[in-house]
Formats: sequence, C-alpha cells, structure tokens
Amino acid sequence: MHSLPFSGSSFSKKRELFLHTVIGPVLGILILHPLTALVYGSGGAAAASVPFAEQLGSAVDRLSAAFEIEMLPMSLAFAVIGGAIGLAFGLYHLRLMADRQTIRTLEHELAEELPLLIARGEGAQLEFKSSLRWDTRQQRANRSLQQVVVRTIAGFLNNDGGTLLIGIDDNGHILGIEADLKTLKHPDKDGFERVLMDAIRSGLGGNACALVHCYFHDLDGRTICRVIAEKSLEPIYFLDNGVARFLLRAGNSTRELDARSAHSPFAARKRICTAGMR
Repeated sequence: MHSLPFSGSSFSKKRELFLHTVIGPVLGILILHPLTALVYGSGGAAAASVPFAEQLGSAVDRLSAAFEIEMLPMSLAFAVIGGAIGLAFGLYHLRLMADRQTIRTLEHELAEELPLLIARGEGAQLEFKSSLRWDTRQQRANRSLQQVVVRTIAGFLNNDGGTLLIGIDDNGHILGIEADLKTLKHPDKDGFERVLMDAIRSGLGGNACALVHCYFHDLDGRTICRVIAEKSLEPIYFLDNGVARFLLRAGNSTRELDARSAHSPFAARKRICTAGMR
C-alpha cells in the first residue's frame, strides 16, 4: 500500500497557504484596487462623448491616484480582500491536490489483479477475512466478528496502510460474502458497505471513515470485498467497551501497544517529513 506523500507534508501545506495569502494582498493592491478605481471613475455612458485621448489620460490619472497616500485605507481594505481570496484559493488548491493524490494511489492499488493479490498471501499490508459477520463454524450471524475486521483496519491505519480482503480465508480460498449478505437488512453490496462503515465509525470514529475505501469484485462466481485503508497521520484508537486501544499492524498480525508507544510511529513520521523539507 502506497502512502499519500502530498497529505504527509504539513510544512508544504503551510508554505503554500502562506504564499497564497501573501500573493492575494499584492494582487489586491496592484490590480484589484486600481481597476476598481478605473471602473467607478469611468463616468459610465456619458464618457462615450469624450475624446479617446482625454479618456486615456483620465484613466492614467485615476490609476495613479489609487496609489497616493490618501488612498492608503482603501489599499489596506483591498489587501485584506485579496488575502482572503488568496487563502480561500489556497485551501481549495490543497484539497484538490490531496483528492487527486488519493485517486492516483487508489488507482495504483486497484490496478493489481485480485488473483495475484491473493496469491501473495497475508503480510504487513494484506489481510484475509472469511467474513464480516457470518460465523462459518457456528453457521450463524456473529456480530462480534465485525470488531475483528475493525481492529485489522485500525492496525493498517496506524501503520503504512493496507488492504483487507473479506470473503477469503487464511489459506487464500475464495468463500465470498454471500453468507454475510443474507444476514443484512439490505442484502446487497450497498447494505454490506453501510454496515462495514457504520462499524468503523462506531469503533474508530468518523475521521477514520474518510481513510477507508470499499470496493467489490466478482471472482469465480463469488463476491469479494476489497477494503483499502490509507495511512493515518494521527493515531487512530479502537473503542472497545469504552476503552480506547491503540492497534498497530506488525508483520501479518495486528497487535495492541500501550499508551506510551502509541505516538512513537507518528512522531517518527513527522520527523521524516520535517527532515525532507530541509
């Protein structure tokens, strides 16, 4: 699973926002203010009878007057307006770049064919789960299995991200999620995704949902759910009966760390991002 480099650089975000906020006032003073003075001082329709040479000279005078000391309060007002516009545009641009990077990352992950992914076997960034809530041993619905899935996703989020395949057993055999679908109020893919995301929201919080993406594939006549978890830049805690637990993917398993160790991986990520900017 590839991380999102753009979203990982807090310094780059702050620098870009600063540049937009600085450029905005400059443009507001040098362009927006003079143009406003030019438009409001043009005289409207009455100016049509004035010779062009006089109109041109008057326009130059109005543009020059915009930078006189008496117009300083107006210049400051346009600087504030320009700064606000620049900041808004900077935030929009950052959001757009982050969305594009997320799309590119997901496209790269989805480009790998599912059979090849299964053949790789479980590892630090790949996990198989037989089902979301159907207990194959007891042959009945078991909602506690949802918590196992959520724990795995939490481990991926707190590490470098990863892919969870639901409907595949530990040996790579294709089981499908059809048994899960029969236990749902809405027995279809949308209902499955809704239950999964609700479980993530309840166990990990709403912020985690934005980092988890759900896709469905048909393989050998069965439906497989592919869950792609991005790397989180902040610790994600699993709420277990009111107790917040920090889970981290280590090798091909998910382990719980104590509170003192929870922030270590994220502090290291911030040091790496800071070092990369020097």
